Amino acid sequence: MKRTISLMKINAELNREIKNLKRADKEELGDVSDKLRERIKELDCLYDISSLRYGTNFSLDDVLQAVVDFIPPAIQYPEISCARIIFDRYEFTTKNFKDTKWKLSQEIKVNNERIGTLEACCLVEKPELEEQPLLEETKKLITAIAENIAQIIERDWAEIEIRKCRDKIEKLLKQK
Repeated sequence: MKRTISLMKINAELNREIKNLKRADKEELGDVSDKLRERIKELDCLYDISSLRYGTNFSLDDVLQAVVDFIPPAIQYPEISCARIIFDRYEFTTKNFKDTKWKLSQEIKVNNERIGTLEACCLVEKPELEEQPLLEETKKLITAIAENIAQIIERDWAEIEIRKCRDKIEKLLKQK
């Protein structure tokens, strides 16, 4: 009888452990799914930027405005996020932009020379944003976007130089 009661207790304890493990597995699976959704949003943003870069006849201003508008949806809390690109004497901002103390900034560099700044701001304080892994992923995204912006600007400048050279060549040919 004692043995049966002990076996029942062990069985009950095992069932509790199994339930706890299942619950933990579901929570872990949920966490992994959330992280994957965030990475997909980031990849979508980078894909959209690269599509702009290679497939448009938009002005540089239009492209930079589109890029800044792609940023908040790629961040974990898009409803309380905003962004700004400062380039030359111009600013490109999301409609809801507000400069706050909760921001990530990244220099935009061409040929190792600072030509602008990319900023992503949080409009309200979020203590969970202080967590290093989340912050690290967002920093990587902002860095990648700043590099893309630099490439877009560099391409635009190269196209301007090509047009200037082409115009000079055409003038020289007409003079002959």
